[in-house]
Amino acid sequence: MASPASPSPIVIQMPPLTNAGTATSKPKDAAGDFATAPTPSRPKARATDKVMSSAANLAQLLPTGTVLAYQALAPSFTNHGKCEESPANQWLTAALVIVLAALSLAFSFTDSVVGRDQKLYYGVATPCGFNVFNFSSEEEKQEWDPSEFRRLRIRPLDYMHAVFTALVFLTVAFSDVGLQNCFFPNASRNTEELLKNLPLGMAFFSSFVFMIFPTKRKGIGYTDTAPPKKVVT
Repeated sequence: MASPASPSPIVIQMPPLTNAGTATSKPKDAAGDFATAPTPSRPKARATDKVMSSAANLAQLLPTGTVLAYQALAPSFTNHGKCEESPANQWLTAALVIVLAALSLAFSFTDSVVGRDQKLYYGVATPCGFNVFNFSSEEEKQEWDPSEFRRLRIRPLDYMHAVFTALVFLTVAFSDVGLQNCFFPNASRNTEELLKNLPLGMAFFSSFVFMIFPTKRKGIGYTDTAPPKKVVT
């Protein structure tokens, strides 16, 4: 004789417990089903992110040394944007920007050459020729070809590149949030829009100028994949 079928088990769904041990229930929608939690929307990009990305593109047109020096010293000199606590921070920040802008201007007239000993030498271009660092005039006449140095003299294009390099550095410096809070703590709406969009416009305009009028110099601090110029023997 067959045994009677056993009744099917009854499953009771219990709501999940929280850390305090109390049961929680999920909210239901109009149809009676449990509603799923909405997926958080992606926050909009802040204006500072836009400024910093534009400043990063501008920094590629500058000497590496000046950019690293500003990034290393600016947070301390600006006191992280709290210059109102000490007026000396404003003077230090202004001096830092002026000195590094002058260095960016001066580095635009430097160049590098490979001598007959296959060593890389740096120097500064002058209206009459090219002066190698750490070399006296007599050694230059004996070991180097004067005609090659006359070819590396300053040209009108160098002045244009120097001016744009200084402008690019000033744009990068004023894109720093700490410097903005230091010198423009109560900036108006128009000033904020100018500081936000200036790096983007300057990056486009400077890149366009450097692309149309490229320079062949490989000065101090500039990174370039082109091989340095060699001295003619």
